[in-house]
Amino acid sequence: MIISIASGKGGTGKTTVAASMASVLNCSVYIDCDVEEPNGHLMLKPEFKNEETVYKLLPKIDYNKCNLCGRCVDVCEFNALINIKFEIVIIEELCHSCGACSYFCPGKAITEVEKEIGVVRSGMFNGNSFFFDGLLRVGEVSAVPLIKKVKEKTSTKNITIIDSPPGTSCSMVETVKDSDYCVLVTESSPFGLSDLKLAVGVLKTINIPFGVIINKYSENFPDTEKYLKEENIRLLLKIPFDREIAENYSKGILPVELSEKLKEEFLSVLNEIRVEVESTGINAG
Repeated sequence: MIISIASGKGGTGKTTVAASMASVLNCSVYIDCDVEEPNGHLMLKPEFKNEETVYKLLPKIDYNKCNLCGRCVDVCEFNALINIKFEIVIIEELCHSCGACSYFCPGKAITEVEKEIGVVRSGMFNGNSFFFDGLLRVGEVSAVPLIKKVKEKTSTKNITIIDSPPGTSCSMVETVKDSDYCVLVTESSPFGLSDLKLAVGVLKTINIPFGVIINKYSENFPDTEKYLKEENIRLLLKIPFDREIAENYSKGILPVELSEKLKEEFLSVLNEIRVEVESTGINAG
């Protein structure tokens, strides 16, 4: 079973929830897809064992074969190539490595070369659980190619917890799109509710079943629960707005490590998710 953890905005406690879920499970797989700023390792403290360099493919033009016909420019859906009459300019930041320019070039003047975009790290935590994350190279515009590479580590034998980038951009969609279930993490604030609604809209569009965890929960802001009730969205858990939790988190200590009650609540949430996934006919591992 693949469970992704997402949020409409940063700072809601998404990594707290994702790392807590992974830590309470026996032999889980944790994948941090927030490749621009991964921080799951600060909570789960894995022992890293391997680091794999990841590349994307960029077109390279051999001008001994190129007659500047512009066919490559015509087939590029992302406007990454420009014909300026005496050469073809390649805008690397726009290239999606689709290979269309190379495939359709009538003179076979285009080959593809590798460019490093980041690394995927792997390790172990809690003795028998697996940890993977990605580190995007500084200056890279798109995180999606690296996210795809990190997601290849998804397990078919264990429960996989995927920590998504915040927001509702392409990176978030790429992360959650193959999940059996998505947990949206929000907070008790108008800003949190506003961005929760955006995230809900995305998941409904791509048809991923989901529920909500309210982190930093406060009774002084009932609007989030009211919205969930009106939209018939499952509320999975409320984590209280507690200074002690925040202080321990700043030290790299997960709330489930100090509270047996909260640990049991997370296990209960995971069981609820399993039941819902199985009831839809998907074979949850």
